[in-house]
Amino acid sequence: MKKWLLGGIAAALLVFVGGPFLYIHVFSKKAPPKLSLSTTATTAGASSDDPAISTNDASVPLDGTWKVSSGSTVGYRVKEVLFGQSNTAVGRTSSVTGQFAATGTSINSGSFTVDMTTVTSDKSMRDHQFHGRIMETSTFPTATFELTKPIDLGSVPADGVTKSVPATGKLTLHGVTKTVTIPLTAKRTSNSIEVSGSLPITFADWNISNPSFGGTVTTEDHGLLELLLKFSPA
Repeated sequence: MKKWLLGGIAAALLVFVGGPFLYIHVFSKKAPPKLSLSTTATTAGASSDDPAISTNDASVPLDGTWKVSSGSTVGYRVKEVLFGQSNTAVGRTSSVTGQFAATGTSINSGSFTVDMTTVTSDKSMRDHQFHGRIMETSTFPTATFELTKPIDLGSVPADGVTKSVPATGKLTLHGVTKTVTIPLTAKRTSNSIEVSGSLPITFADWNISNPSFGGTVTTEDHGLLELLLKFSPA
């Protein structure tokens, strides 16, 4: 009888611990990598601060208005624990609109809007919590960022050369607006501009409920907002 009891306990532990392990590490999809610029060739030996770079290397002038185009993505990345097993939750959407205006070597204005009602992950249960008690997307359907300080590029980078710049502006998330600075990495091609970046988000600062749920899923008190924006001439 004792052996049967011990065997039952061992089996229960295997299901309780081993089940989530198999679910997360074997059957579940691996979290996608962080959003980043596409991998294309960079001008050999050049850097964004190289004075030898000519502003004539790109076929489309930087001056003017650039709009968010297809391929743009914004989302979140949060570390979670399910029954003691670590996992990374990632949710994203391509429903992004916006634009920026440039003159010379300065980005004078810019903004983008994200349709939060379209953010999805690889788990419908997680998405239900995200759109319900966590982000309340029926009440706060969009998130926005508006540049409040011009971005000085110093020099216009050549095609394929990346440049790191800070973007300071007002971020509105879950109905809360705060001034933030997002470190961005930008790259220009002959007819497009890509921008990637991320910003740590502490949930309480934005009146966002902690994603932890029912004692089975626990998360950290913060996550990462990720973005990859692709722009084309308006």
